[in-house]
Amino acid sequence: MPTLPKLQDIIQASQRIKNYAHHTPILTSSWFNEQTGGEIYFKCENFQKVGAFKFRGACNAILRLSKDDGQKGIITHSSGNHAQAVALASKRCGYKATIVMPENAPTIKVNAVRDYGAEIVFCDPTIESREETAERIIRETGATFIHPYNHPDVIAGQGTCALELLSEIPDLELIIAPVGGGGLISGTAIAAKKIKPGIKVIAAEPELADDAWRSFHSGSIEPVLRTDTVADGLRTSLGTLTFEAIQKYVDDIVTVSDESIIRNMKHVWERLKIIIEPSCAVPVAAIMDQKINITGKKTGIILTGGNVDLDTLPWSIIDIERV
Repeated sequence: MPTLPKLQDIIQASQRIKNYAHHTPILTSSWFNEQTGGEIYFKCENFQKVGAFKFRGACNAILRLSKDDGQKGIITHSSGNHAQAVALASKRCGYKATIVMPENAPTIKVNAVRDYGAEIVFCDPTIESREETAERIIRETGATFIHPYNHPDVIAGQGTCALELLSEIPDLELIIAPVGGGGLISGTAIAAKKIKPGIKVIAAEPELADDAWRSFHSGSIEPVLRTDTVADGLRTSLGTLTFEAIQKYVDDIVTVSDESIIRNMKHVWERLKIIIEPSCAVPVAAIMDQKINITGKKTGIILTGGNVDLDTLPWSIIDIERV
């Protein structure tokens, strides 16, 4: 059975992907500091290859494959960012990629996957449909499956983000990241707690997709009950490995409303002058709504991605005065 990566695995992943992935910048904002009373450091994975942190994990996992396994083809299921990451990493290694995507995946992400040369197979927008479709293709082709988050090499790759963050801001007291399937928060928590045992790691999640919050409090993996949150990258349920990591290393999980996600996505665009997608804004909403008190604390927030359909921005379809 696969096991959680250790800190050494994350360090090795960092070395493995360093010639492929970007070392992303860290930004600060006096406005956000004033609003929250904290000292915030935004780790900008929206500037990562494919526009999201997901490239780290996909790249590490694919680089670790044997040539024989890679040449069988690579397959995954994803609503977008992991899809793009697997498509690009496979292309760089000379492997064919097939991506199972839900029919409601954002157009910008579907187009990007095609641009990276991957074949797309659409399915119903449920976890069960994603998994069944991927399993059918694996039986037919023998392709190698790279899970979007429940995979030790993917988790190790995602942990390289926190490794970079703490190497530049070693006196952080708190790191906050979104949680969907849990790959990022797992890698983040493992890296952070092993490097600095006293640091707090908190995950943030949409209220409309609160399965991780429910799982954290119930002690068992809870299902996704709905998939209509604006934070499309966080519509998946936890895996066995990511749930284990959350139980061992994550201090808390909080939830925020879709209205707050949209409002704080807009704040980031306006104040930091960068493009982020809705999933990115979830931890920002958590501190701005005081779901997490960061007063007087040095806090790292991972801005996970910036793949947004500019023709359908979320604040353009609701009452602008409310955001």
